[in-house]
Amino acid sequence: MHTSALVLFSGGQDSTTCLAWALERYARVETIGFDYGQRHHVEMDVRPVVLEQLRRQFPHWHARLGQDHVLDLAVLGQISESSLTRETAIYMESSGLPNSFVPGRNLMFLTLAAALAYRRDLQVLVTGVCETDFSGYPDCRDDTIKAMQLALSLGMERRFLLETPLMWIDKAQTWALARRLGGPALVELIVEHTHTCYLGERSQRHDWGHGCGTCPACELRARGFAQFLAGPDTDT
Repeated sequence: MHTSALVLFSGGQDSTTCLAWALERYARVETIGFDYGQRHHVEMDVRPVVLEQLRRQFPHWHARLGQDHVLDLAVLGQISESSLTRETAIYMESSGLPNSFVPGRNLMFLTLAAALAYRRDLQVLVTGVCETDFSGYPDCRDDTIKAMQLALSLGMERRFLLETPLMWIDKAQTWALARRLGGPALVELIVEHTHTCYLGERSQRHDWGHGCGTCPACELRARGFAQFLAGPDTDT
């Protein structure tokens, strides 16, 4: 039986929902974040705020929420020409992928997370990748995650389980999942404190949270929130 987990926690909506999901299931939960020179570096600033709010507002999770780890992954930003690591417009490339794709990012994240989990004796890796509402990133696909689970387990001689609670649900259902896990308080925490905007904009406050309102991440989050409010209870 799995009792411990390491959550890949960026400070965004999806990873915060995944963290709540893990806290409901595992007795010991730790978090890991990556500073890779991302254009929306403000997400690194909101991470500790979100963690503090989770501890304060949800005392039944407090004892389960353990150490937070932040790794310097500047080399990823140095080798990437993505719009997430460079001041450039976001557009679709001829390959069919948006130029916000950071090649190798999630593969590197999972490898380093597994190495830390090995040392910390954590059994499960939880990540918020999704194949339903996503930008076509190949490292967010279910097949990629399954392949990584096999490779990490074989390469480290440790049977890791990679969990992806959001893989087959859309953004409206992600909002609904947060409500099921933590009620309106968790939804409000996500709205007020998490960060998703690719441009790192936090001066504008919308009903769905802070952001520029026009980048793909903001549009997806806003559309999902509107569907969540308008539709029936879509909890999964």
